[in-house]
Amino acid sequence: MNAALYALTVFCWGTSWLAVKLHLGVVAPEVSLVYRFVLAAALTTAICFAMRKPMRFSAGNHLFMAMQGLFLFSTNFFLIYLGTQYLTSGLVAVIFSMVIVFNIFGSALLFRARVEPRVLLGAACGLSGLVLVFRPEIAAFDLDAEGTRGLLLALSGTFSAACGMLTSAWNQRRRALPVFQTNAYGMAYGAAFTLGLCLVRGSPFNFDPTPLYAGSLLYLSVFSTVIGFWSYLTLVGRIGAGRAAYATALFPLVALALSTVFENYVWSGEAAAGVALILLGNIAILAKAKTRPASPERAG
Repeated sequence: MNAALYALTVFCWGTSWLAVKLHLGVVAPEVSLVYRFVLAAALTTAICFAMRKPMRFSAGNHLFMAMQGLFLFSTNFFLIYLGTQYLTSGLVAVIFSMVIVFNIFGSALLFRARVEPRVLLGAACGLSGLVLVFRPEIAAFDLDAEGTRGLLLALSGTFSAACGMLTSAWNQRRRALPVFQTNAYGMAYGAAFTLGLCLVRGSPFNFDPTPLYAGSLLYLSVFSTVIGFWSYLTLVGRIGAGRAAYATALFPLVALALSTVFENYVWSGEAAAGVALILLGNIAILAKAKTRPASPERAG
């Protein structure tokens, strides 16, 4: 059962990056996000009611759930969607895998968790790999260049995701909030925040009825969001957050394979070496977590 859940998590999150790429085009990214998280929040809430999970929380708890929604289900995805307009989906997935580095150091600041030497080595390895992958863009740094813009947007989205995951950890540790219901409310708040962004930007609420857009929207809402989070959080409960978080290191491999086939991503020697360093860095960081008790920090 654990192996099936692990494979499902890697599949749902690894394939989501290409679905995001297919999702972009006619409809503004922020509008697509409103559609995605309204649907995901409705499905998750329906599951909560079907399972008879308690859904009443204090105003103070709702404030923290809204904070989680802002970082994890709104600004994170908005910035990632924008970055995907300039980079292949596989590269965005590789950049996002650096979220584990942000989480480790964020946990040290918020929860005074000790940073192991292995973690520092893994972080250095991952950052070196990122420099290798994007060496041409870094060497010719230009805010007007698409590659640079995509890199900065994807990194900003990754940082926002880490803030959301750390908020989730705070909600669980300090406020004893249940993960599933918090995600349901967080998705709803995230959709509301993004709706506000749409109104400020004057984004038109159009819809692309083509099978490509509608299919990718349904896939992202149901598989990547509802099922992906369900399988991951179930796995966390069974084997602990540390071991479950290996999905973070593996799903970029799925994303890069799909990007190579469907987006004609051309590998260079530097890019291959950089991706290998990033994945090895993540594995080095997460391998240490196997001997530790389960913690909620990556169960956003």
